[in-house]
Amino acid sequence: MTQSITKSTVKIPPLENGDRLTRLEFETRYQKMTHVKKAELIEGIVYMGSPLRINKHGEPHADIMGWLTVYKAFTPNVQTGDNATVRLDPENEPQPDALLRIEKGGQSIISEDGYVEGAPELIVEIAASTVSIDLHGKLKAYRRNQVQEYVVWRVDDNEIDWFRLKDEKYIKLQADENGIIKSEISPGLWLDVTALLKGDLVKVLDVLKQGIDTPAHTNFCQKISIND
Repeated sequence: MTQSITKSTVKIPPLENGDRLTRLEFETRYQKMTHVKKAELIEGIVYMGSPLRINKHGEPHADIMGWLTVYKAFTPNVQTGDNATVRLDPENEPQPDALLRIEKGGQSIISEDGYVEGAPELIVEIAASTVSIDLHGKLKAYRRNQVQEYVVWRVDDNEIDWFRLKDEKYIKLQADENGIIKSEISPGLWLDVTALLKGDLVKVLDVLKQGIDTPAHTNFCQKISIND
């Protein structure tokens, strides 16, 4: 007499805000929840996305992507990302609002399954205020994983913080006498903070073009094109 054996299936639980998971557990659950648009693992804790208001997030996010996309258009071998998953370490898999990475010879790579692995050179997050996780858990994770520059747009506070990694610490970059912050890792990436906060995109892009037209940007383009 033969006995039939039914193979049991293990039910994968859904992601929940506050879950403490490894990156593998997080990815396994996230991939099963196809209806979820955004979930992140920050310092081993799951954070689920919530509905986003256009004035508080949607428009600022679009403006930042436009600024970075123009820079990419004039800078070879860089890649921009909009809400792309980044595998940083076993406890951190964020989905930053925007990123800029050097494609060849940079800090990060693209995995076989299409994800960013390692630290992009620049990450931008759109945050509500100083109480946001973007200035706490994420900042610690990005700093530890060597994200060279980290920009946080605090919409409710009408402020932009631009951090540069120096000696394992994030130092806040200051605007020059013209109100322009200039990237130290991506030459030519200039931002007129006042213009951006006012929604004056014409001036934002005009200042960016001034940065792109500098010898420093030309030299940077030549440097990162060597591996072509």
